[in-house]
Amino acid sequence: MADLLSHVLAAYAIFTVASWRLEWLTKRWVAVAMIGALLPDLNRIGLFVTDATLEAVLGVPFSVDGIHTLGGALVLAGVGSMVLTSQHRRAFGTLLGGALSHLLIDGVKAYADGAAGAWLYPFTWYRPPTPSLYISSDPATLVVTAVAAGLVLLCDRFGVVNGRSFLT
Repeated sequence: MADLLSHVLAAYAIFTVASWRLEWLTKRWVAVAMIGALLPDLNRIGLFVTDATLEAVLGVPFSVDGIHTLGGALVLAGVGSMVLTSQHRRAFGTLLGGALSHLLIDGVKAYADGAAGAWLYPFTWYRPPTPSLYISSDPATLVVTAVAAGLVLLCDRFGVVNGRSFLT
């Protein structure tokens, strides 16, 4: 659970900082990007429902393994953008941006074999080497992400120095 919350907080920090320069990126779109950061972890539905059950319900062969990939993020962002709003392109971009932040952050975490997941699928099955910067189950990861998001929140709310905003 700490990993999931870390991804949401990281997306908040990244997209809030981006909103300081991009006029169209309002709080609403930052929230959409935070939802996008959750998309790759929808593969965890496999903890509760087997692939065989999903195949029986959908009537087609199905595996949840492809959700935590670039292709899965593209498909889920497309579906989400069609469901979310009338501004489909902007919704697609922010959902995909949140999902890409998730995948990039996961690309630098520690794996036992030293290679990241095949998150570049469907373009390639290549598993790039990972610098093993963090372990997703380590509570320090959540603390660091929460502190960063908290600092961004404070800068966003009270970003005024000597009567002049340092954000503009």
